Amino acid sequence: MMDIKAYLNEKKEMIDSFLESYFSSHVTPENLHDSMRYSLTAGGKRIRPILCLASYEACGGRADEIIPYASALEFIHTYSLIHDDLPAMDNDDLRRGKPTNHKVFGEGMAILAGDALLTEAFYIIANNRSSALSLQPSAILRIIRELALAAGARGMVGGQAQDLLSENSEPDAETLSFIHKHKTAALIAVSVRIGGILSGCRDDVLSRLNNYGENIGLAFQVIDDILDVEGETEVLGKTKGSDERKKKMTYPRLYGIEKSRKKAEELIYNAIGALSTFDEKAEPLRAIARYLYERKC
Repeated sequence: MMDIKAYLNEKKEMIDSFLESYFSSHVTPENLHDSMRYSLTAGGKRIRPILCLASYEACGGRADEIIPYASALEFIHTYSLIHDDLPAMDNDDLRRGKPTNHKVFGEGMAILAGDALLTEAFYIIANNRSSALSLQPSAILRIIRELALAAGARGMVGGQAQDLLSENSEPDAETLSFIHKHKTAALIAVSVRIGGILSGCRDDVLSRLNNYGENIGLAFQVIDDILDVEGETEVLGKTKGSDERKKKMTYPRLYGIEKSRKKAEELIYNAIGALSTFDEKAEPLRAIARYLYERKC
């Protein structure tokens, strides 16, 4: 069995190196640059870009060829965290073990930093001269379209809006499913899908990758819900129990801890099953699925 921690560390270093180099020259005004960089380099597991790299490798590619495209996913994820932490949203003080962006730079600058990171992600994808992989304009357009659908009102933002609207409501299965599929699973699934698109894989292969991505995306959020109940603030890097205090619609609140854990296990099983036709090059994807189920933070 592969050493998944070594694999994740190796790929994380590749992404982190790109992020550091990307901000080596300052954006004006400097305070905006510092705010963007603060959250982008504050830590994190880089799961979304790593999934993109692993998906590309599963289809026969080399991870170093697509680092900018994969890193663009982290720009979007980080923007969502900055905005999610704002007083008007979840009003959190900690993220990745550090004060949230608005606590350091103020609400206005935090909003603008999030806006800038989102927009910069699409610039990175469109400006693919920094990549070792030369893509046709039609492929770039497809990636931009896929990412816009997953990150916007039809995806992550739509899920976040429903999450906000559902606070203090009695949980129900249909609304809970909508929130988790859109708020979390959409960006994770598209991360996997983009790796496949970059490889030029067949549609049936892409469909299997998408099935994998949707399942682990949902599992990730179910486990996140469980950790908010059972985890520790020092390990999580964010305040424990914030979902309960805000009466968020979560799996444990609707189903309880044990049923939620079984749901996560089922989703991971389905994700790995979706890769049944892939060879050993997809082992990192399988190992990541198992790792996500066992994670503590």
